[in-house]
Amino acid sequence: MATFNYSLSMPKRYFKKLIPNPEKLKSNKTLAILGSKIYDQDLWHLNRRSVAKAFFVGLFWACIPIPFQMLAAVFCAVPFKANIPLSISLVWVTNPLTMPFVFYGNYLVGTLFVGSHTDKAFQMSIEWIWDKIDHIWLPLYVGSITTGFIIGALSYIAILVLWRLHVIKRWKLRRPPKKK
Repeated sequence: MATFNYSLSMPKRYFKKLIPNPEKLKSNKTLAILGSKIYDQDLWHLNRRSVAKAFFVGLFWACIPIPFQMLAAVFCAVPFKANIPLSISLVWVTNPLTMPFVFYGNYLVGTLFVGSHTDKAFQMSIEWIWDKIDHIWLPLYVGSITTGFIIGALSYIAILVLWRLHVIKRWKLRRPPKKK
């Protein structure tokens, strides 16, 4: 049983090693641009609420087709007190390999709300996108915001529930067995 308990806390221990030291953060001059709130401990520690908020923030911005998504995630994580490193890393769900599929899915969701003014001959090419950008931008962004909010909210709820279930399971494992 001891190895089982140890393995459950391994991811948290691993991520704690990656999170920067608060003194290092205060000595970093580039972070001073974001103000003193950037040094709040909740933004760097792994707890149930900061991780759940980080999933919401990171996955929301991952769905939005803008440059500098990581910067947007940081500026959003600070007022929401979400874990900054996790918010930034979750933005990379949309990377050069997944972007076409995610953003096309977002576009399809957007067409449900605002309709589509493009012809049905969709082509997965940059030339087609630039040629049709004046017709596809509205469904793309409406779908991206809708999808980002839904995925963010579902992940927020899922993290809170899964974290709570994990804690309950750990409590049950710590209890001594009942005597007969």
